[in-house]
Amino acid sequence: MKVAVLIEDQYQVLEVWYPYLRLREEGIETVLVGTGSKKEYKSKEGYPAFEELSVKNASTGEFDAVIIPGGYAPDLLRRFTEVNTFVKSMHSQGKLVAAICHAGWVLVSAGILKGKKATCFHAIKDDVINAGAEYLDREVVVDGNLITSRNPYDLPAFCAQIIKSLRGVS
Repeated sequence: MKVAVLIEDQYQVLEVWYPYLRLREEGIETVLVGTGSKKEYKSKEGYPAFEELSVKNASTGEFDAVIIPGGYAPDLLRRFTEVNTFVKSMHSQGKLVAAICHAGWVLVSAGILKGKKATCFHAIKDDVINAGAEYLDREVVVDGNLITSRNPYDLPAFCAQIIKSLRGVS
């Protein structure tokens, strides 16, 4: 299995590194996929993440899932057509799309929330609702191949659900 973890500047440290490393512990290959605007992206605190693959060179055929971390990075990620296209294509192919915190902004821009149940950081709840989702205030919400969580405190449940979904366990 292979999972793309999207990165851009201003990412939330825990929401990138916790899933990236936790999935590796399970033997799942994780790849830091950046926008191609640079090779090194800085977290909100300045911690570096190095692009292993540009979304411009990423093929949905090589990935089983995409994880979209939060922080303020999603506001930058959603500005790249390639990011929105990648996320939308992963979703339409029935592959796992997992978003936490402010990552709901990318789901909004990818146009995949209409008729879905989802959660997110409370500050972007209105954006998620206006994109057509039913907002639920829960640590993890699963709707088909879409997994969403609210904040770093939800990471254990978020990662556990990603692993279960990738393994086909309900």
